[in-house]
Amino acid sequence: MKPMKNLAQYYVDLLVRLGIVRFSVVLALALVALALVVQVVITMLLKGRVDDVDIVRSIFFGLLITPWAVYFLSVVVDQLEESRQRLAKLVSKLKDMRSRDQEMNIKLQSNIEKLNKEIEERIKAEEAREEAMHDLENEVYQRERTQVELAERTALLRSFIDASPDLIYYRNADGVFSGCNKAVEDLIGKREKDLVGLTPWDVYSKEIAQQVVETDEKVFHDNQALTYEQWLEYPDGKKSYFELRKVPFYSKDGRHLGLVGFGRDITERKHSQEKLEKASRDKTTFISTISHELRTPLNGIVGLSRMLLDSKLNEEQRQYMQTINVSAVTLGNIFNDIIDMDKFDRRKLELFPKPLNFEEFVLEMESISGLMASQKGLRFDLERLSDLPGAIEVDATRLRQVLWNLVSNAMKFTKEGGVVMSVEAETDQRFAYITIEVEDSGIGIPQAELDKIFAMYYQVKSGKDNLHAVGTGIGLAVSKQLINMMDGDITVSSEEGFGSTFTVTIKAPLAEIEQPETTVTAASHELNIFMVEDIELNITVARSLLESLGHEVTVAMNGEEAMEMFDPELYDLAFLDINLPDMTGFDIAEYFRRTYLDLPPLVALTANVIKDKSEYLEKGMDDAISKPLSVSSVLKVIVKFIDAAEQQDKQVIESKPKESCDEYGQVLDLAMLESYVDIVGPELVLDNISMFEEMMPGYIEVLTSNLTAKDQASIAEEAHKIKGAAGSIGLKRIQSVAQKAQSPDLPAWWDNISDWVDEIENEYSKDIEVLKQWLGQRP
Repeated sequence: MKPMKNLAQYYVDLLVRLGIVRFSVVLALALVALALVVQVVITMLLKGRVDDVDIVRSIFFGLLITPWAVYFLSVVVDQLEESRQRLAKLVSKLKDMRSRDQEMNIKLQSNIEKLNKEIEERIKAEEAREEAMHDLENEVYQRERTQVELAERTALLRSFIDASPDLIYYRNADGVFSGCNKAVEDLIGKREKDLVGLTPWDVYSKEIAQQVVETDEKVFHDNQALTYEQWLEYPDGKKSYFELRKVPFYSKDGRHLGLVGFGRDITERKHSQEKLEKASRDKTTFISTISHELRTPLNGIVGLSRMLLDSKLNEEQRQYMQTINVSAVTLGNIFNDIIDMDKFDRRKLELFPKPLNFEEFVLEMESISGLMASQKGLRFDLERLSDLPGAIEVDATRLRQVLWNLVSNAMKFTKEGGVVMSVEAETDQRFAYITIEVEDSGIGIPQAELDKIFAMYYQVKSGKDNLHAVGTGIGLAVSKQLINMMDGDITVSSEEGFGSTFTVTIKAPLAEIEQPETTVTAASHELNIFMVEDIELNITVARSLLESLGHEVTVAMNGEEAMEMFDPELYDLAFLDINLPDMTGFDIAEYFRRTYLDLPPLVALTANVIKDKSEYLEKGMDDAISKPLSVSSVLKVIVKFIDAAEQQDKQVIESKPKESCDEYGQVLDLAMLESYVDIVGPELVLDNISMFEEMMPGYIEVLTSNLTAKDQASIAEEAHKIKGAAGSIGLKRIQSVAQKAQSPDLPAWWDNISDWVDEIENEYSKDIEVLKQWLGQRP
């Protein structure tokens, strides 16, 4: 489009420069020439030649027509150009006029602004006079309005406070009530106007007022908010449990005015918590009771079958007796699973590692598993894939329980073929890395179920014969938890129809093999033994065992009978059953120690698995052994106490009984303390103990707050401080617990940290008393 405009402009400029006549002649000649060329080209294309007449005709008509047409067009263009030039002049004039109009508008606007300013000034002057006239009226009105609004807001706030079911009250710095809401009026039985000016001693009972005043004083003294729980009593005698929060408040200038108290009735929550706690206690009591009741006849079966296996039996009888013995042991392991299930639910699973002869442990598993396999007509093979460590530090009972569970399941689901247990180990300077595989040729586990078999109560089932129902659904879940606590894991691989392989890996510290204790023959000590037991079957088993060793046994079947029959001068040893119809073995021990000065060793008998004897020692026992009695456990007791008694005439014995020394050793680092006291003296040790007692409440407070906040790093940091402080004064037990608390990488750390913190908080003061007692007895 732009080239056409340029061509048109060139056309007009040429016309203006040449004039109409000359431009028309030039344009006409150009058109005649163009017409001639076109005529020649067209004639050549149509006829193939050009005649003279064609050329003449073309020139004639072109000269005749073209000049007039060109002239006419040139005249039109010339007129248009003149019109354009006139229009341009008019536009220029309009621009000049517009410029003058703008100047006039600016002047007019300036004049208008000046006029407006004068008007505004006059209006402002009038308004100022009017405002001056109404200032007093407005001020009075605003004051009245403010007072009304304040009264409305006060009434609204008061209605909110009175509508609240929570207690809200105010006391000044002197502890006198300054106000309260409707809930407090209902609680105390007084109107607010009657309550104002009274103290807590005037409105509460002495016991309640004492706690209220003490917490008030703490808020006033510390200038910090305080939250606690307390029972309060309504005028009708109904008691409710409140969560109370007291907050100090101040004036604008920072002056302490008193406190604001809030109280929320949490009686229902308290009742719910108590119901839950009671249900948990009832469950634990039930499990403990039923375990004891079931273990009692079971221990009789195990003990009698063990004794019969030591007698002369034919091959068929021996096979039957072995089946009875293995079945009873298996049932005992199921009881262990049930007890561990309860501990698992309460996050109370614990390990008690001790040095273990690993070679003997493997031989024991091979012997028991082989016996079990023979009862089912299966094959059992044990493969040692590497050299095994001589001794490791591990909870042998728990490891045995896990492996027994795996072997039992493998044999349960294997109809033909057998089970292979392979054991291998790698060791470094400190640890043994043990891998145990239990492989069976049984029915296998579906691939879709492999990830679920370690879940609590989960049982893999098959649609046809339910052969995949793995045990009680408890053992594998507890086993995995126990192995995880041993810094290991359990994995499984299986193919349905081709068997399963369970792999157990643990990391255990290397240990020294303990030298076997000196054994005692049955004929070397003929003892007169007093036994308290209420189950006839247990009496039969124990009497048979003890009399076979050459001892004489006197039996009492309940606590009252034991107190009547017992004469400490007649007996060399006393076995006390813990669970009796009328009292516990601890009650009997406490009575004996209160009544007699010189007692034979008191040994607790329990149907439970003994993990830690400290509880029995703290409650008056000298030792504890599990039922059914075994020859080795009885001989160990005789070696520990009877042989020691024979050496009393040859040695200088401290007045403190031996079990007390054992207690010191469990609580204190005696070797460190002996050296420490010899170097610095007991006075400096006592000073350090006092410093420790002052520091521990602060440590405990920080540790507890970090536990509530789930701050793992801060928990570990504070536990590390406690470990160092406890170790510096020889508190071995507290140091050991703090060591676990400061190690978040331990298995099930989160599951146990709350118990460890509670143990530190509850036991450190007791251990300090033991330490002070030990210091006081040193010469």
